[in-house]
Amino acid sequence: MNKLHIKKGDTVVLNVGSYSDKFTKPGVVKTGKVLEVSPKEGKVIVEGINMVTKHVKPRKQGESGGRVQAEAPIRACKVSLYCPECKKGVRTKTVFEDGEKKRVCAKCGKNI
Repeated sequence: MNKLHIKKGDTVVLNVGSYSDKFTKPGVVKTGKVLEVSPKEGKVIVEGINMVTKHVKPRKQGESGGRVQAEAPIRACKVSLYCPECKKGVRTKTVFEDGEKKRVCAKCGKNI
């Protein structure tokens, strides 16, 4: 997989429930900002979603070790772009305006 529909800095919505928090209410949409994109693997890292605990060993003298919370990558097919006007995850289409390519919401037509 070489090309993704998501870019760094996009706001995305989680489509699946396996990465959701056990304390969130049903029907609550989990959104987050994309921190990193890996097109070769087809994965993205989203802020605040799929949090894992890493055990860090102290490497230098005086440095403290312990457990660190960090975001783990998830597959890009499990997230979709968030449209602020529709207030949900949507598909996009490409529109050429003034010689520039722009991503537009397929439902309402607003620029994303």
